[in-house]
Amino acid sequence: MAAKQIGDRPGGSSEIVRRLRAGTDMLTAAALSRLDAEMEWYGDLAAEDRSWLGLVAQSGIAAFIAWYEQPTTTSYNAEEIFRAAPPELTRSITLQQTLQLVRIVVEVVEEHAVQLAETSQQRDLREAVLLYSREVAFSAAEVYARAAEQRGAWDARLEALVMDSVLRGSTDASLRSRVAALGWSGKGATLVMVGSSAGPLDARRTADLRRAGRRVADDALVGIQGDRVLIVLGGEGDLRTAAEHLLPRFGPGPVVLGPQMRDIAEAGRSARAALAGLLAVPAWPGAPRPVQADELLPERMLNGDMLARRTLVQELYLPLTSAGGPLLQTLEEYLTQGRSLEAAARSLYVHPNTVRYRLRRIGQVVGWDPTDAREGFVLQVALAVGRLAEQSSNHTGV
Repeated sequence: MAAKQIGDRPGGSSEIVRRLRAGTDMLTAAALSRLDAEMEWYGDLAAEDRSWLGLVAQSGIAAFIAWYEQPTTTSYNAEEIFRAAPPELTRSITLQQTLQLVRIVVEVVEEHAVQLAETSQQRDLREAVLLYSREVAFSAAEVYARAAEQRGAWDARLEALVMDSVLRGSTDASLRSRVAALGWSGKGATLVMVGSSAGPLDARRTADLRRAGRRVADDALVGIQGDRVLIVLGGEGDLRTAAEHLLPRFGPGPVVLGPQMRDIAEAGRSARAALAGLLAVPAWPGAPRPVQADELLPERMLNGDMLARRTLVQELYLPLTSAGGPLLQTLEEYLTQGRSLEAAARSLYVHPNTVRYRLRRIGQVVGWDPTDAREGFVLQVALAVGRLAEQSSNHTGV
């Protein structure tokens, strides 16, 4: 037997149509009562969303009655059912939940078929309901597919605006509202990582990269700058470890991690540091992958990055000067003597153990180990930059 199409059957009897119209409110109420009793998610909805669902159910029953009375292609338009509710409802109600609503409406109409039709017409009514419900299910899938496509395009534009705000360091209220609209939870810290793309990034690949970011961190945003990729990670976990899991997603070459910041409002500093590090990293051929932007402070400073210069002065030089003369003097002498404990001790007229102790204290004060070749180099540059900053300040004061 050939499958029945929408226009294959004759119109329903006027008596059944009259009974259906008279029972519309009853059928709607029965369907919503079943939803409330059987579907836990329905009770969790806001009152406004439950009201919209009532309109959708009522619209579906009314549309069925119109089609049942005159089943032609011109009278059938299941999409009209979903126009009774705003597009935003697709954010509150999933497609699966919508199909559960359709199923319950169908079951309710079937249950009341005895009241709505004579015995000889009940089978025809049930078949019509099943046929119509199938078409409604297809229409619901189309509505959700279009909503997802439109939402994806909108989210992509909104994400681009957010990334632009992050790079510009914009911290106004609009940034928080925009990231919230993108699903950013705002829990924990924020970190930006930058590297080259593995290939052209279209919408699908960008979405895949974003999903990969959200598998390793609570929050993730993706920005594209030519052949460079920026990923903003957020959350309460270990963001540096999360970033390392994403390394295979980048193309060949260095990947730079910006400093970890308190929240998305401060992500601009992390992004600018990471981008400056990406420009400066060729000056350090042995840089690890990924490399932290603060590990590139000397190279960034030499490349004209004023943020790196301020960091060297404020986070390394000034804490050392505030810690007392012996620490700064010991560091200067240790570096001058080619990182020799004995030579520094002789020059300072102290025991080598005293030099060793002071060097450990320096590591505790600034977080950089003078006895490590790379970190000692960073500290040596910090001393030079700090002295120049002091001299400039003195001249300005004069």
